[in-house]
Amino acid sequence: MEAAKIVSHDEWLEARRALLVKEKAHMRAGDALAEARRALPRVKIEKSYAFDTEQGRKTLAELFGDRSQLIVHHFMFAPEWDAACPGCSFQAEHVDGPARHLIHHNASIVAVSRAPLAKILAYRKRMGWDFPWVSSFGSDFNYDFHVSFRKEQVAQGKVDYNFGTITVDPRYIDEELPGLSVFAKNEAGEIFLTYSTYARGLDALLDTNHYLDVTPEGRNKGAYPNWPRRHDEYAVDNSGKCCES
Repeated sequence: MEAAKIVSHDEWLEARRALLVKEKAHMRAGDALAEARRALPRVKIEKSYAFDTEQGRKTLAELFGDRSQLIVHHFMFAPEWDAACPGCSFQAEHVDGPARHLIHHNASIVAVSRAPLAKILAYRKRMGWDFPWVSSFGSDFNYDFHVSFRKEQVAQGKVDYNFGTITVDPRYIDEELPGLSVFAKNEAGEIFLTYSTYARGLDALLDTNHYLDVTPEGRNKGAYPNWPRRHDEYAVDNSGKCCES
């Protein structure tokens, strides 16, 4: 990390006020973007999907509970894996807190992975999470929403990810990729896709990153190899500070 310039308090205040102007412009642009996001047209879901849950087999409509909005995290957890990917596990750390509030704002939240339910529940218990996590094992759900890809697609070195904006980038040529989809259900029980995001679009939901953004070091991933990790895989020294092994 480069040493910051040392200035008087008055000089710091002048610089901080200048940055505040940019921050406010960024915030207002974000407000406008959120409004445009809400105004997106919708796509009716015609296909039937069912999932294995702790309460038995459920349809997509039943995942809403008694709410009309449903947020689905597509977490990377293939059937043959013993654990979800570290990046999606990092994303999962940011679900339980908001979930407690979303249910009081007409929105349910659930994670969906292709791994069998038994593996999902064992891993969720290991991580200490509470949010609903269901299995789409054996269904086309993940493939239809472009977060899972057939072996032959991967072998060809080309996938349709992030609305086709990412196709041959080697970082994304994989059978499992992250994403988020949002659905709405009307009084007639019809379900509509209202929004999806992938790749760095998920960063907006990672509060840890945004906390780091206000620190002098920032995210500085180069100084912290293999970060982020699953939270039970960090080495901890006697002082209680995280250290790198």
